[in-house]
Amino acid sequence: MNNFSWYDATTLKEAQNEADTTVSDMLNKDKKGSSIIKSGGIDVMDLMKEGLITPEKIVNIRNIPGLDKIEFDTKKGVRIGANVTLSDIEKNSVIRDNYQALQLSVSKAATPQLRNMSTIAGNLGQRTRCWYFRSVEHDCLRKGGSTCFAKNGENDYHAVMNNGSCASVHASSIATALLAFGAVLEIALENGEKKEVPIENFFVTPYENIKNENVLKSGEIITAIVLPAVNNKTKSYYIKQGARQSYDWALADVAVVVELSGKKCKNARIALGAASPVPIRANSAESILTNEGISESSAKAAAEAAMEKATPLEKNAYKVAIFKSILQRAILKTV
Repeated sequence: MNNFSWYDATTLKEAQNEADTTVSDMLNKDKKGSSIIKSGGIDVMDLMKEGLITPEKIVNIRNIPGLDKIEFDTKKGVRIGANVTLSDIEKNSVIRDNYQALQLSVSKAATPQLRNMSTIAGNLGQRTRCWYFRSVEHDCLRKGGSTCFAKNGENDYHAVMNNGSCASVHASSIATALLAFGAVLEIALENGEKKEVPIENFFVTPYENIKNENVLKSGEIITAIVLPAVNNKTKSYYIKQGARQSYDWALADVAVVVELSGKKCKNARIALGAASPVPIRANSAESILTNEGISESSAKAAAEAAMEKATPLEKNAYKVAIFKSILQRAILKTV
């Protein structure tokens, strides 16, 4: 790992002035930059240890006041500051009681030690854990090369949908739950203004931009994640399946959020993680639940529909069956 200097920013403006690039741009061979922002720093440190980025300066935003709070309003929902740790989210009673799928997704992420350090914004901003992307020996598409080595290589853990160009999957399991809830990200701009980005517009597919996994530009900083208000008829659940029971990346994970009215399902949002290069909604599965309600038969039909467009690679077809199984279980857990 290269030598670097350290700067503790005390305001957002200070951090924006000190940092001159993003992790994505530093990985881009066509762009240069010497200083990047970090909060928890888990993925930044990993990328540096792997030799993929070599910043001259790290701008620490962990201690900027106001970014570490969880605020709840029955009408507006819950606002989670960018620097709130995964451990804080896991233990928060409001999130546990009202946003169960999010609490479950956080509790399954990494290890207790890493959850103590990891922040929610950093978790969303991390780069893929594809082993070809993480290898300095492989100049893959995501890093400006011409080949996705996973397509014809070791692709056991890779995408089973939307994998025509790059077959990587996003590393954040928390993003799956946030997508199911329809979360919105608050982002501070360099000119002092703020913009709001729905989470489904935050992630960037390889077809849109092969080198970036999110829309953040240099000078932009996530300040909060907002989940809309829910009522007592809103139920949710999350299931993650990894190769191991303990600390592991998801082979497949699903989040289901439904609004019930008796035996009917008024609204349904289903999100799939580790299926595609970015977390995606399963719209056809949602329609089945809203049309038929929730039952053993509709849950099975929804799970089948969610995977109907799967295009598994040579070594990961087993993931399709996993997705069907855990999605069916997650749907039934909401009633």
